[in-house]
Amino acid sequence: MVKIDEVATAAGVSISTVSYALSGKRPVSDSTRLRVEAAVQELGYRANAGARMLAGNRTNIFALTEPFRLDTHAPTHMAFVLATSIAARRQDYDVLLLTEEEAAAGMRRVADSGLVDAILVLDVAPRDRRVDLARQLEIPTIFIGVPDDRDGLICVDLDFEAAAALAVDRLASAGHENLGLIGHPAAAYEHSNFPPRVRAGFVQRAAELHMDASFRTTGDALVSAAATRAAVGQLVDAGVTGFVLHCGDDAHITVLAELAERGLEVPGDVSVVSVGGTFDTTRFAIALDCVPLVPTASCDLAVDLAMRALGDTAPAPGVYLIAPIYQHHGSVGRVAAAED
Repeated sequence: MVKIDEVATAAGVSISTVSYALSGKRPVSDSTRLRVEAAVQELGYRANAGARMLAGNRTNIFALTEPFRLDTHAPTHMAFVLATSIAARRQDYDVLLLTEEEAAAGMRRVADSGLVDAILVLDVAPRDRRVDLARQLEIPTIFIGVPDDRDGLICVDLDFEAAAALAVDRLASAGHENLGLIGHPAAAYEHSNFPPRVRAGFVQRAAELHMDASFRTTGDALVSAAATRAAVGQLVDAGVTGFVLHCGDDAHITVLAELAERGLEVPGDVSVVSVGGTFDTTRFAIALDCVPLVPTASCDLAVDLAMRALGDTAPAPGVYLIAPIYQHHGSVGRVAAAED
């Protein structure tokens, strides 16, 4: 990247004069301005975002880094892209979507070229390569998700641990003692931050309540109907009566179909709670209780924090968690042994 001091040297003026000529903050002579502009053109200089902010100028564009992979669950991810775009428009901002799998390269490119005022990070991995880069950039970076290493970062997300605990508490209150969590494909527990957080919250709360808890995935790299049905069968055979589902809507449909084929009724024989879904759980063959993930809540907060970071009230680094809400739809019933 060409630096402003190189432009100043080429134009034969001071760095401050280059800044004034480009920003218009103070008057400079026409001849000086033309020399500065000629040096800018010759060297290919682009003022970075930090310099423009100091000059009171903004691009009114946010970058949204959302790497697409084979295991990306497109409906969920696009719900977040849409919610971010709507929240940004309310602030008169547009969104530049960065979709390359090597996400750090795109972040570096838009930050160095001054294309955007801030970066919003989606699909956060537990060990995310974008973390170290975010600490180096001069423009605000907001993570919608929580990586393992979050020191000095601003992160926004649903409190997934608490969401899983809510589901466990509801099942415990109905007398269930043996619970099963059916999660995303195994690859998601390496690539995304929220599946392991749901699993951790589920396991921890079950242990606190002295409940049996088992975990199964819906496949290896991608959702598999066969793997999902096998997971249901294994849990039923192990005596599970309370199911927590943290997986895509297609896997939900498969779970309910497998339970029905085994002659198990919801909520008469088994109970089911969906956690962390962005879809409507009342549209299934059986309406399911849920603790939903609401993209607008996370994205509105992320954009608000980005705007604050660009203003005079910059938010402190930290994790900003959104409290989960339990929605009752009648899919949890008392187990026979717990009936009065």
